[in-house]
Amino acid sequence: MADLRPIGVPFVAPGPTGVAIRDRLGHLTTEDEQVLRLIGAHLGSLAARDLAARCRDGLGHCTDTWAARKRELTAASSSRWGGAITKATHDQWALSRRRQLAHIQSLEAGIKTIRHRLSQPLGHQGTRRAPGGYRSKKEWFQKTRRLHVLEERLERERADREAGVVHVVRGGRRLARHRHNLGAAQLTESQWRERWEAERWFLAADGESGKRYGNETIRVTPDGEVSIKLPVPLAGLANARHGRYVLAAKVSFPHRGEQWADRVEANRAVAYRIHLDVERGRWYLTASWQIPPARTIPIDAALAEGVIGVDTNADHLAAWRLDVHGNPIGRPRHFSYRLGGSAEHRDAQVRHALSRLLNWAKSCHVAAVAIEDLDFAADKTREKHGRKKRFRQLISGMPTGRLRARLTSMADQTGISIIAVDPAYTSKWGAQHWQKPLTGKNRKATRHDAASIAIGRRAQGHPIRRRTTPPPAHRSDEQGHRTVQARPDAPGREGPRPRTPGPRTRSVPPDAASTRATRTPKTVRDVRSDQVWVQDSLLLTGQERCPTPLSGWACPTGCAR
Repeated sequence: MADLRPIGVPFVAPGPTGVAIRDRLGHLTTEDEQVLRLIGAHLGSLAARDLAARCRDGLGHCTDTWAARKRELTAASSSRWGGAITKATHDQWALSRRRQLAHIQSLEAGIKTIRHRLSQPLGHQGTRRAPGGYRSKKEWFQKTRRLHVLEERLERERADREAGVVHVVRGGRRLARHRHNLGAAQLTESQWRERWEAERWFLAADGESGKRYGNETIRVTPDGEVSIKLPVPLAGLANARHGRYVLAAKVSFPHRGEQWADRVEANRAVAYRIHLDVERGRWYLTASWQIPPARTIPIDAALAEGVIGVDTNADHLAAWRLDVHGNPIGRPRHFSYRLGGSAEHRDAQVRHALSRLLNWAKSCHVAAVAIEDLDFAADKTREKHGRKKRFRQLISGMPTGRLRARLTSMADQTGISIIAVDPAYTSKWGAQHWQKPLTGKNRKATRHDAASIAIGRRAQGHPIRRRTTPPPAHRSDEQGHRTVQARPDAPGREGPRPRTPGPRTRSVPPDAASTRATRTPKTVRDVRSDQVWVQDSLLLTGQERCPTPLSGWACPTGCAR
């Protein structure tokens, strides 16, 4: 136990800070689609030019350069369009910087692992903490070459970070690479070109509180009418007053539509984004706004009614309900999902599984769900796991970040708190202490079910093991309670268990408790008397009458009636 890493304290995960809803722009005319394409292409070219200017500035960016870029964009579009483009540019540059730092850390971890394994003898067996040597001289030689490649990459990335240089591809690097291998991507050149242009369009506007319906650039009225403020070069396409173009389609948000309507009618800020799904040929409108973060309740209050422990796996969620003492209740539940197909399909699968999990938690009247705070950023490199390609693919396919973000967002609407726990040793210790005791003739507990119990007990502050070591002196409760199923302050912790009413054997029918009760016999000989026997100090005389005569009975005092 001395070489175990320290285990973090569980905490209540904070709720979401923003909301995003989407609806389809149906029944658009040909003219509407043409205008949207022209606006997106024009603003997309401006966004690409602004991003290139921001990347050239690097670390020398300041408010003066930002103001100069915005003035240039205002002349070619409008002031609000220019502000939305510069803000999106800053967000994209900052995201690239964060990804650059993550890439540097990944290279450093890979180089460290390779150097350690090269220093070990060939065929040396590794330990839990450190991997061993390589298997053969050929593999050792190939890894020396890879070490030089990684060191060169690391040196180049560090130089770019110090100089403030980032590499950004508007439209996506993956889609850009498909252009060089259209056969593998199952695309023609015209299909790829259409997707590439659609990804590089810019049709997004930030909201403004106090303005009409919360947005002056892309305005959506409470009845669903959508109008767009046209850029200066496209002002001739306006079909409404003040250089605006009104679309023929109307939107109605079925999800959180009441919240959106309240904000729009109160002229509170709402940001909009219009995008085209090339595969389906459909246009969509996404509305988003910020919300104040929900106040997190104390962890003790969240665990007052027990907890549901959830173990995250590559194809399902294993959940088990625990009472306040850490004991599993009922049967385990599995919520499956498939992570194949497109990104939208995978996201829908995750949302469906989480919806079923939260609905079950509400039916159990539990106010907390415990989940592991997983992060496989350091475990996805092939340098750590060597030839375990399938294992690396397994952990890379687990949607840990998306699942955690989705779960906190969806649980915020149901009033259920999400408790994040340290994932250290939950699967190993859960299987060691809980899998075998919970497996019977009619139920087979899996390793994942046992891990969900370990996660729930860690969230409650209980040890994962089922029972502590008995007292050293003798096996009794003289030195304290031996089990850890109940807290020290639990009422009745040291008292006997309450007797279960009813018979104790299976041979007696269920209603035997009422039939076996003592009843008054019908014969006189066996009738019980409520008379109390009293020994008097003086004997009664024959003239004294018995105070309590009974017909047909002999008086216990010896008197004559």
